[in-house]
Amino acid sequence: KMSSGAADLRQRKKQSDPESDKMATDERNKENSKLGRSPKYVLVQRFAKLFFGCLAAVTSGMMYAVYLSTYHERKFWFSSRQELEREITFQGDSAIYYSFYKELLKAPSFERGVYELTHNNRTVSLKTINAVQQMTLYPELIASVLYQASGSEEVIEPVYFYIGIVFGLQGIYVTALFVTSWVMSGTWLAGMLTVAWFIINRTDTTRIDYSIPSRENWALPYFACQVAALTGYLKKNLNCSAEKFCYLLVSASTYTFMMMWEYSHYLLFIQAVSLFLLDSFALAQTEKVHEVYKIYLFSLFLGYLLQFENSALLVSPLLSLVAALMLSKCLQMNMRKGTFMSRLLKIMYIYLVLTVTVTLNFLLKMFVPHKENEHLLRFLEVKLGLNTTKNFTMNWLLCQESLQAPSQDFFLRLTQSSLLPFYILVLIICLFSVTQVIFRRMCGEPLKETVKLEDGRIGERPEIVYHVIHTILLGSLAMCLEGMKYLWTPYVCMLAAFGVCSPELWMTLFKWLRLKAVHPILLALILSMAVPTIIGFSLWKEFFPRIMTELSELQEFYDPDTVELMTWIKRQAPVAAVFAGSPQLMGVIKLCTGWMVSSLPSYNDDDLLKRNENIYQIYSKRSAEDIYKILTSYKANFLVIEDSICNEVGPVRGCRVKDLLDIANGHVVCEEGDSYAYSKHGRFCHEIKMNYSPYVNYFTRVYWNRSYFVYRINTVISFQS
Repeated sequence: KMSSGAADLRQRKKQSDPESDKMATDERNKENSKLGRSPKYVLVQRFAKLFFGCLAAVTSGMMYAVYLSTYHERKFWFSSRQELEREITFQGDSAIYYSFYKELLKAPSFERGVYELTHNNRTVSLKTINAVQQMTLYPELIASVLYQASGSEEVIEPVYFYIGIVFGLQGIYVTALFVTSWVMSGTWLAGMLTVAWFIINRTDTTRIDYSIPSRENWALPYFACQVAALTGYLKKNLNCSAEKFCYLLVSASTYTFMMMWEYSHYLLFIQAVSLFLLDSFALAQTEKVHEVYKIYLFSLFLGYLLQFENSALLVSPLLSLVAALMLSKCLQMNMRKGTFMSRLLKIMYIYLVLTVTVTLNFLLKMFVPHKENEHLLRFLEVKLGLNTTKNFTMNWLLCQESLQAPSQDFFLRLTQSSLLPFYILVLIICLFSVTQVIFRRMCGEPLKETVKLEDGRIGERPEIVYHVIHTILLGSLAMCLEGMKYLWTPYVCMLAAFGVCSPELWMTLFKWLRLKAVHPILLALILSMAVPTIIGFSLWKEFFPRIMTELSELQEFYDPDTVELMTWIKRQAPVAAVFAGSPQLMGVIKLCTGWMVSSLPSYNDDDLLKRNENIYQIYSKRSAEDIYKILTSYKANFLVIEDSICNEVGPVRGCRVKDLLDIANGHVVCEEGDSYAYSKHGRFCHEIKMNYSPYVNYFTRVYWNRSYFVYRINTVISFQS
């Protein structure tokens, strides 16, 4: 840690005791009296600013929720569809989440429904799963309780209630980003600009268009609320009541966020690293930062208990880091100041924390049984080039668009909306200012208790430093994995809007430029109003007509082949039948028919991943006997082959399902840069359609349309030619 001048900052008490509040109030009253303002006038002014700011924030959130609902209706014609056609709009893992919500509502009581989910043996054949733990179904539990407790059965259909909650949470998400930008800049104009950029760049800020029930759509609004509360909590000279309110909101939102998403602790780990660096450079009150660490520990402990002793939380890097930080603090407190060892500890603080974190995490993984996220570590090894593999699952994950590096189109879209240029400008100014502050701290200069506008030191505000570090860490991940852009881009919108609306940022820039021709404070105030106004008008002129056109256009989503398939299954298939096919289709079959399936689109369980790989063999070059043995080992009665996968013509050769299977099975030989397919068997999904022996001996076609071929798996094998 920084040694010079840090002791006083770290040992001072919080600025929330009555005497400090009284002194601060007296100082403000004296300042107001000098300006000729009465305390009553100032109180009315602050109340009006707070009222209209809150009104704008809530209105922005509500309008965004209404916008999403309208767009969803226009895209799917939801209100004019039958129930089956509506359910088909939920694809892949979204279908599974909604199917469990349906099961909860059909249960005779909530307690019985929860029991059936935690001891579920009617979803995946030959497997009893705790669906609540494995699929993180806490959002569905909450939605079903609210639906039944509010008496909404006679007012609104379950599907509208479910997606309405998700759209409402997205409204809260936008409101939280609005408030964060407002708190940082001091003007709700920044909040309005944040919301505008968020909506315009919706393709890169949220996945709500593609997957409504996904866990991140339930979880990220709570994380946004936590970030907003943390931003307020880190501010200097915060009064006692505001500090307590922010602390409680951070606590509640952190725990809720952790319960909603199985990968939440990784995002909280990135946040904890940001706070650790903020504290290491003595740029924030140590007591506040360590209070947040305690919130992490409490949330992990409570989450571990309520998530059926989830071992993934015990071996999470977040727990190891926080434990290392608390241990390092204890060592510092118990060591006499001024000694050689205490000085050495301050210099080696960051190295010590990192070493203890890695060691603790290694020890926990040795002694705590865990399987949940091992595939993530294997994926990272291959992604970073530390290892190579022919494994189908690993290569399939590497081929997913969300796990690729972001495309040029992503940066082009952000540039066209003017977001990226302003974000880079704001980030550079803040980063240089923070670097200056760190250098001053190293030289022994203490931080100012109150940073005034004329000081031009935006880098001394702890909440700004936190966001700069946080956005750099998230941005680094987004440069590697495109899926991370949904975590990074919303905070790009917030930081860019804060910067252009903040007089302090412009004043910091003018201090460096040493402007003398124009009064820098006046110019900073003018630019903090003029620049966002100009940006707002240009965005309105260019993008508002597009958004209105998007809402007025009637798009058509209709999949008659899937509707026919589901209808046939419900009418013709035995109730006890088990279906096998691609995991994405199995999710839809489970939702629309309720029939048991052999696999699920879930990627956090090794057994299900292995099942998916085995059943995907129906698109490989293997014999009819091999496929028959695989399917009967899972007690499957019917096989569904999708023509879109069998005849897939992917944009990237080598990333098609059949290509990945050929690589995994050794059916591809590479010579001098060219690859050649080799197998004594034809591709199963093609050969089975020919209706000749031995395929007809094992499988009997019972239904087909343009997209799907359904085969009954024979229990008695006939070898007649």
